Amino acid sequence: MKGRISRIGSYAISSSIRDHQQQPCITCTTFNILAPIYKRLSNEDQNFRESDCRTYWFGRNQRILDWLLYERSSIICLQEFWVGNEELVDMYEKRLSDAGYVNFKLARTNNRGDGLLTAVHKDYFRVVNYRDLLFNDFGDRVAQLLHVELIDPFSQCRNGDLRQEILIVNTHLLFPHDSSLSLVRLHQVYKILQHVESYQKEHNLKPIPIILCGDWNGSKRGHVYKFLRSQGFVSSYDTAHQYTDADAHKWVSHRNHRGNICGVDFIWLLNPNKYRKLLKASWSEAVFGMFKCLLRRASLTETDAFAFLKADNDGNYITYSGFCEALEQASQCCVILQLNLTGHKHGLADEETKDLWVQADIDGNGVVDYKEFQRIWKTTWSDQRNDLNDEDEDGFVKSSLEQTIGFSVKNAVLFPPEVEKGRWPENYSLSDHARLTVVFSPIRMPCSRKNISTEEGCMVHAMGCSNSSSDSSWESLRFHEIVLCSMNHAVYVLPYRTAPILLLGRVAQRTIFKMITDFNPCKLHFLFIALGASERR
Repeated sequence: MKGRISRIGSYAISSSIRDHQQQPCITCTTFNILAPIYKRLSNEDQNFRESDCRTYWFGRNQRILDWLLYERSSIICLQEFWVGNEELVDMYEKRLSDAGYVNFKLARTNNRGDGLLTAVHKDYFRVVNYRDLLFNDFGDRVAQLLHVELIDPFSQCRNGDLRQEILIVNTHLLFPHDSSLSLVRLHQVYKILQHVESYQKEHNLKPIPIILCGDWNGSKRGHVYKFLRSQGFVSSYDTAHQYTDADAHKWVSHRNHRGNICGVDFIWLLNPNKYRKLLKASWSEAVFGMFKCLLRRASLTETDAFAFLKADNDGNYITYSGFCEALEQASQCCVILQLNLTGHKHGLADEETKDLWVQADIDGNGVVDYKEFQRIWKTTWSDQRNDLNDEDEDGFVKSSLEQTIGFSVKNAVLFPPEVEKGRWPENYSLSDHARLTVVFSPIRMPCSRKNISTEEGCMVHAMGCSNSSSDSSWESLRFHEIVLCSMNHAVYVLPYRTAPILLLGRVAQRTIFKMITDFNPCKLHFLFIALGASERR
């Protein structure tokens, strides 16, 4: 991407596609179009909204549609779509349908009046499936999941029966009115990824690209951003411009109702070759990250934080009851009052608190000692592995891995152009958000190794290095890394380059479970990995 010439608006998109005629491209646009029921027309009368004046909202939305149809993105994801107004809905559906789009709309719950609209162009996609996702939480937020397959002119990229499929998500997260809603927003993203993961399992999908679009109401400095990064997602705009996390000030996409400008609109990409942590592990690390951040704001050192969590316990360790008590006290403490981890309708459920404890109690002995606490405190949970190299450290070549289709980011443009320089133009009236469009090009790539999920009941114990086995269905392989999941479902990623690995399918799981529970794990002399429904040969 070095040497990429920055271009503006629709010219950037058409130029990017023209520059890659030998390599077909698709484009994706996300845009919060500011529902007329929220757009204030007078600073003196806050109740006077654009929805009260048809001429205003009708004209503005006609101009929005003119821009969208001129740009003609393959995928269009809109937020704050005024689903409560039949005339506006008909206008969008007619003009988009006439232009060749298949449209899906979804209202926010409790008749909030606005919602989402996702449109995909029939020249590029065949719609495989569509799902609504209702968060049913504070803020009445929703999301859309669209499963599509690429069609001509992408057939030239095909190889045998290799299908080019994508999962597209459109959403609009809750606005962070105060810090008490940080956990709610994290919950919303977690629910989206849970839903995507469930859909993939339900339809037995191999790893395929996932595109998350929308108004995330949070910047690159927030917990939602870090959580998505921990799951392997990358910001397409930052990828195109080679921006790092330190470059958050270089672009904005929104001027909110408080007058602040910020970058909150993202098109996230997860390619099939990305390494992903277990979803529950990333969730727990994210919550710990929030807690740790606030403790640090309260000027608590690592030692102070450990003392706070172990409460009145005389021993040099934290018990589960003390852990729960400390979380509750933290929620009531004036220093971090707004976190509301527990004892609050938006706080952690009992099961989620137990999951946090499982992640903290690494050795599963019922207490968390100082060494285990240090691991949590020092974890940089937003760190993310790079794509697979051409060759693993043990010489495992990519070509031997299962192939799939992913995407490279060719270009990304924000409109109006001033926002790309961190400024908000005063004469911009289409919305209080910028429009973001990204150009993707399909590329062939190897799948990452299947992520092992605790929900699939996988159990892994590494003890010793015997390579003997009497079960003919076991296959001994070598990897440069393994994922270890202990009996209490705590997750570890460890280098393990020499010991043989025994891979088992679902058929053998009950036998393995019995063997692990019947014997003292410390005396086992081999390495077990149960891989859910997957059989590796």
